[in-house]
Amino acid sequence: MRKNLYCILISFSLVSCYTYQVKKQANPTADNKQASKMSSGNNAPAQTKNPNADSQNLNLQQVSAPVNVQEKLSPNKNVRIEADGKTYKVIVDRWESDSLVAHPVHNPKKILKFHKNQINAERIAEKRFSQPIADIITVAAYAGAGVLIWSLLK
Repeated sequence: MRKNLYCILISFSLVSCYTYQVKKQANPTADNKQASKMSSGNNAPAQTKNPNADSQNLNLQQVSAPVNVQEKLSPNKNVRIEADGKTYKVIVDRWESDSLVAHPVHNPKKILKFHKNQINAERIAEKRFSQPIADIITVAAYAGAGVLIWSLLK
């Protein structure tokens, strides 16, 4: 019984509610569509749709705008980046012209430098709090406490 309890406690201590998540970009064409629908009001008659316009809008949505790496990687951010096919978990220190100066998360003395062209802009993931993981840990903790109390009373 104690071995199981120790294993459960160790597994909870290794689980983190913080995960690296890629920030999704806002779609400017979708924002324009919503704004035009809201400005037209409910009293406007329904317009017939043009299939060519719909296909053009789909093409615009599929082509993503270029991502500015320097805007995404501001100082003191904890991020996971992919550079030259390798993945790094770093804390951004500063930008020196076109080069990113950062240090690994668990080694602040080591300095890493990346040129902005080396960094895969679509794969930049910020460290954020994950509510679903926190909820799963909470439910599992309550269930474990319930099982522990039930086994003590048995």
